[in-house]
Amino acid sequence: MRDAVAEATVTCRGVRTLSAELAATGSIGGEGLRGRLLVGVAAPASARIEAAAPFGQPVFILVARGDDATLLLPREDRVVEHSQPEAVLEAITGVPIDAAELRTVLTACAVAPEAESGRSLGDDWRVVKDGPTEVYLRRETRSGPWHVAAILHGGSVGGRDASGGLALAWRAEYRDFQDGLPRAIRLVADDSRHFDLRLALTQVEVNNTLGADVFHVNVPRSARPMTLEELHDARPGLRKD
Repeated sequence: MRDAVAEATVTCRGVRTLSAELAATGSIGGEGLRGRLLVGVAAPASARIEAAAPFGQPVFILVARGDDATLLLPREDRVVEHSQPEAVLEAITGVPIDAAELRTVLTACAVAPEAESGRSLGDDWRVVKDGPTEVYLRRETRSGPWHVAAILHGGSVGGRDASGGLALAWRAEYRDFQDGLPRAIRLVADDSRHFDLRLALTQVEVNNTLGADVFHVNVPRSARPMTLEELHDARPGLRKD
């Protein structure tokens, strides 16, 4: 079991920074959506997401460092400042993750897998606990490498989120591994009406230098404040199908 866990996570554990272009399709809140995102993440908890437009300025720029996130909508001259990254990301995508979790989600990584908790599901599947999550490992053949096939989040009965509410159960599914990292990711809630997103990653670069300026955005004086509720309703950057 320990060997399978080590092999499945050896690449992702070495990822300090990652940048990629994401083609996102699927649905949020029952509405079909799609968009193109430019993403950069860095350990331990920094992230930048730009929602690209066909031309001109980005639809939005989100930067997060630690527990502080700012989202700027250049075309609307609106801004959400100094909010919790998890709240902003959930308002945009429906997925309840913060900047640190975004890096592990994009790299199919387990934070602290408990090999001693593992069990076999046939010859080519293994499952281990990783704190509140369950990590499913798979190999294509007996001699093939182990990969993280899926991670289940918030699925325990009676699980609670940080505010004490019921935790949303959802999972990340991974396919098309190249150089030890996935190029196709599906993020779906147990009740898929919450969200069901498919991400196709291209132009992936690992461990390139991402300076502090990457995780900073200049907010114009003219930008008007925007609430999380307004952001949730607008969901900028993901076009409705």
